[in-house]
Formats: sequence, structure tokens, C-alpha cells
Amino acid sequence: MDMEGLRTFLVLANTKNYTRAASQLFVAQSTVTNRIAELERELGVSLFDRTNRKVELTREGEKFRIYADNVIALTESSLAEITAAKRFDNYLRIGSADSIYEGHLASRILAYRRENPRDSLRISIGVTSHLLEQLQADMLDVVFTYLPLNKSKYHSELYKQDALVLVTDAGNERYRDGITGEQLTGVNYLMCNFALQEVGQYIRKLFPRFHQFELEIDDCMKIVPFLLHQDAYTFLPKDMAEPYIARGELREIPLLDFRTPIINSYIIWRRSAEEMCRKMFL
Repeated sequence: MDMEGLRTFLVLANTKNYTRAASQLFVAQSTVTNRIAELERELGVSLFDRTNRKVELTREGEKFRIYADNVIALTESSLAEITAAKRFDNYLRIGSADSIYEGHLASRILAYRRENPRDSLRISIGVTSHLLEQLQADMLDVVFTYLPLNKSKYHSELYKQDALVLVTDAGNERYRDGITGEQLTGVNYLMCNFALQEVGQYIRKLFPRFHQFELEIDDCMKIVPFLLHQDAYTFLPKDMAEPYIARGELREIPLLDFRTPIINSYIIWRRSAEEMCRKMFL
């Protein structure tokens, strides 16, 4: 079972079409067919159900996809680490939830890079559950998440506590003096579901059951353009919102009769990465 076979399988699983898979891989369609056939012979199972128009993963194929994803990611990460060891003083693989990265890490990492040009950093942005899986699969050295990890091989501690603030376009004059919980249910609220389970549930409970939001997105940074020059509202972590507020693009709306929960974020690192993590982040 070689890496090219695994990569071919993953591309075909994504495209669901032999012609498109061959095009993406810059090989003949017969090469894709042969690689998949070899994989299936080696495994003794069918990985795809084939029709005239497309292919779909079988149940066994779905399970094998998880394995192939992990093997490719771990192999590439390990090879990158080996290569980096020859060229750089240190190599650190960092994973972070998007809102933690934008609110707390981006400027810190930039400053570190200026002072330590001989260090190599690899940064991945993802959701908490996936980041914790990658850390435990040795694909990351340190992660910033919204959940702690209590295992002896890792150090986990509270990193930041962030308030949640309601924001709108700076030129929007509505609710300048504040907003009540009842008034909130009547505005054009855009739902930023940034992987904070308890916070997300709290926000949803502010609205009627089964409330349908005009826009719902899981990346906080991508919701800001939908607020600008609009009569629209959302909650953002305060540290993320402050640069927009300082530039006069957004403004915070006071909450009159309700309060929002505090957002806890955590730093979790492999014990072997402790020295570099403390130097960079603490």
C-alpha cells in the first residue's frame, strides 16, 4: 500500500469521478483505475460503488477514508519535521480555533517570527474536536481550543478568558443606548456558531425555539463583512471585535437586561514542546 495509492483514493473520494480525479492528479484515467483496483485487491474489499456517472464510497470505503486521511497527514507532518530539523533551530506545529487565533495569537506569532527567524512554524486552523484529535495523533505539538484535555502526556491550562459582545455596523444608530433580550429577538441577527458548545446553546436560547437565522456561519472572521453597512447584529469575542471597533467599523451595543457567558480558551501542548510553548505563548 503506497502513498500514491492513498492519495489517489482520497482524490477520487472527493471528486467522485475518475476523469476529474485523473485531471487533478495529472495522470491518465487508466492510472487512477489501476491504483484503486490495486488497493481493493490488497484490502480484499470494494471501496467504491460504481455507476455510469459517478462513484460513491462503500461503507468500507468510508472507514478507509479516515485511515487514509490520517496516514497522509501524519506522513507529511513527520517528513516536514525531519526536513525542518536540517534548516531551522526549532520546529513547532500549532493548531488553533479561528477566533482564538484572530483574537489572541496572530499578533503574538508575528512578533515571535520577527525575533526568531530561525524557527519554523506550521499553523493549522480548525474546530476544537479535530484539533484535539490531531494533537493526540502526533500531528500537532500545541493547540488552542475551547475544551481542556486531561491526559498525562499533555499539559493543559486556561489560556484566555474573553467576554462576548454584541456588535453592529458603526454607522447603525439603532439601539445605541442598549438592547433588551426581547428586542434582540426582533433584529436581523447573524449567527456565528464558533464551536463553543455552551456559548452557542446560550445564544440560541435567547431566540424562539427553531428560530431560523438569515445567515449562519461557523467562522467568526467571515461574518464581519455581512455586518458592515448593514442593519445586522452578532455576538463576537471581545478581543476579536476590538480592532474593528477601534477602526470605527463596528460598535458594541450595551446589553440592558441580560448578560453573556465568559468564553474560556485553553492551551494544550505535548510535554516535549513545553519549553518552546512557554517561550512563545506565556
